[in-house]
This record gives sequence, C-alpha cells and structure tokens, in this order.
Amino acid sequence: MYGEPTIRPTGQPTQPLSPMIKLRFETFLAPNMWPVYQFIVEAVGARLGIETELTVGRSFETFVRGEAEAGFLCGLPYVQLLRRTPGLLEPLTAPVLYGSRFAGYDRPVYFSDVIVHRAAPFTRFAELRGRTWAYNDPGSHSGYNLTRAAMVRRGLTGGFFGRVVQAGFHQLCLEQVADGAVDGAAIDCQVLMIELRERPELAERVKVIDSFGPSTIPPVVAAGRLPATLKAELRAALLDLGADPRARAVLAFGFIERFAPVTDRDYDDIRQMLADCERAGFMTLR
Repeated sequence: MYGEPTIRPTGQPTQPLSPMIKLRFETFLAPNMWPVYQFIVEAVGARLGIETELTVGRSFETFVRGEAEAGFLCGLPYVQLLRRTPGLLEPLTAPVLYGSRFAGYDRPVYFSDVIVHRAAPFTRFAELRGRTWAYNDPGSHSGYNLTRAAMVRRGLTGGFFGRVVQAGFHQLCLEQVADGAVDGAAIDCQVLMIELRERPELAERVKVIDSFGPSTIPPVVAAGRLPATLKAELRAALLDLGADPRARAVLAFGFIERFAPVTDRDYDDIRQMLADCERAGFMTLR
C-alpha cells in the first residue's frame, strides 16, 4: 500500500558495546512509518555492531518485563509509564519534521489536525457539536489526549459529541471521514502528510479545519536499565542519521529532517495536558 524505501545501511560497524545478543526495538506508532523505523533500527545496529530487530508492540508490559530494549513510543504512554515506574524508560531523541510549521520551537513538535469530509459545511471544531467523532486509540496523545485537553481549554466538555467511535488506527479514522461514516477526527499531522502523499485521492475527500498543539513529538526511547554507555551510543547513532545522505533519503519518506536530543522534561507539556483533563474530570471523549 505504501511506497517503501529500499536504502539499507552500509556503514562499517563499531565494536560491540555489550555482550547482549540482540537489541529489540518495538514500535507502537502508526504502521505507515514501518519502513522508516525498520531502516533506523538496521542503521543503528550497523553503527553499534549489535544485532537488532524491530517488532510491532502489542503491550507496554514488554518494557516492564524487560523484554524490549528500545522503541518508538507515543508521548502519552511514555509519561504514564514513567508515572507508574520512574526510570523505566529514557527518551533519547525525537524527529524534527520538515517545514516552517515545525520551526522555532525549543523542542521537536507535531500537531494533531482536525479533518472533516471536503463536502461538509464545517469550518471549525466547535461546529462539530452533536456530530460523530472517530479516534484511533485512548492511549494515543495525538488522537485522544490532545483532543480532550483542547476541549477542556475551550470549554467544550460534557456531551459535546453525538457519538464517539474507536477506529483503531489514524489511517482508519481518515478513511472513515473520507467515506462519510463519521464527521470528524484528529489525525497525527505526520501520519496525515504521509497518507495524503501516498494516497492523493484522499486529498479530494477530506479537509483540515482546525489543529491541536503543538506537542512534543513521540520519542525514541531506551530501557532505563541499559548501560549508560550504550544509551549514549544509541543517541549518537540516531543523531548522526541526519548527516548521512543515504539515511536522509529514507527519513524524508516520513517527512523527517533529522533527530534532535530530548529529555524527560521535554514531555512535561503532555503531562500538563493529562493533568488538566484529570482535574476537569474529563477522561473520556464524549
């Protein structure tokens, strides 16, 4: 369905930093970024001289049980996992996206774009009162937490939507809006850019009427239990991708310009949004 990059890392590996046999990465993010994440994992392995693998994350408990060493993780479950188990994960880097929309911030950011059918009369989010809303997953910041936080700030809580449905993925939310099955949804802007490029027919069927954010973009994380030296080498390998012409060709598939270092404090904005929803007693979209 998606055009996949074919470039593979060819650099000489460094000496192994750890006796571990394999470094397991898990991705909990949108599937249309799989080819980019696969390349990144292979490139990091080549750089460090460590065997790596990428799998689709099914449960965050793999980090708790020590079954995964690194991963691509949404900001909301990241802060929730750290609230539950401090030190469980360490954010290494986060992608900086192409375009003036993402420039001028002190951290790598993204937005959640509110979409409706192109033929619909809606011009702003408030006009969706009483309408049908789709979201990807309640564990998603861009698809769920950011929406409810924006509703709290705008005073739109308390039975705003007529019906709310869980689609499972951002791409499915997009398809439901394009098909007219629901009236609106909030889509991770990176996911939306990729989908509209790979499936240009969708651009004729949906339009953006509002945006939530900015928020700190999902990080690449490492298990806190990993040796500090290994985490430093992982971070360095990710940061160096932006200077490698071969890697930049693949990163561009996901509209990624480069990676930037991040720390736990960069995700305080997401913590604050979660806290705002908790104080307002608005934890379920409705």
